[in-house]
Amino acid sequence: MATRRARIRAVVASFGPEATAVLGTAAELHGLAGLRTDPKVHVSVPGAVARPLRSSDPAAVVHQLLIPPAQLGTVAGIPTTTAPRTAADLLLRLDRFAAVSVLDSALNRGSVDETDLTGVRAMLARRRGAVDARRYLAEADGRAESPLETRVRLRCADGGVPPDELQHPVRDEDGYLLALGDLAWLRERIIGEADGAEVHSTPDALYRDRRRQNRIANAGWRVFRFTWADTQDPDYIPSIIRAAHRRRRTR
Repeated sequence: MATRRARIRAVVASFGPEATAVLGTAAELHGLAGLRTDPKVHVSVPGAVARPLRSSDPAAVVHQLLIPPAQLGTVAGIPTTTAPRTAADLLLRLDRFAAVSVLDSALNRGSVDETDLTGVRAMLARRRGAVDARRYLAEADGRAESPLETRVRLRCADGGVPPDELQHPVRDEDGYLLALGDLAWLRERIIGEADGAEVHSTPDALYRDRRRQNRIANAGWRVFRFTWADTQDPDYIPSIIRAAHRRRRTR
């Protein structure tokens, strides 16, 4: 991380004192999740024409964005757009799943709060892609703790089975907290878990997950686990949840 930041700092500085990191590079500096890894450094230089410039540095992608001073800041001493401005810029360029994932991450980390969303909406006005971006903004939920959780939630919403709650506390009969379920359908007592490979694939993680699932099951909940690959099929996750709903109701 230190090496990457040093690289970003050097590239931004090479374009002069008014250059600033933007877009995916700004999101990276702010620690926002939901974007694919991009080795390029996205930099904006002063100018009124929104078009890419040529650069002799192959690591740089240069933009000319109109950025008011209030929407500029620094991260680790590197000039960059603020988190709300970064979110607004990305909302206009990303597909829905990536856009909502970035927003969820910004809210979850506290880089953007609910009051900032009004400002983000204002930054979208009269810009290309604003209609879709405003819709993505309305779908954001800072309780999601990973892009995978966001993707599972959106698939469920699209399939007509949106969860009732995120990070739902599951307790035993004495009120002892057993776990927080990533997604919960309360009436049917169903928990959906988003299992990212980087967190859940180690032997220790598998052991913890199994013990956790047993505790949740003993409290009367059914648990379904979903991976990134599962989200690639629009119908798979909602079909599983719908079937579980039917089974609970027939009982």
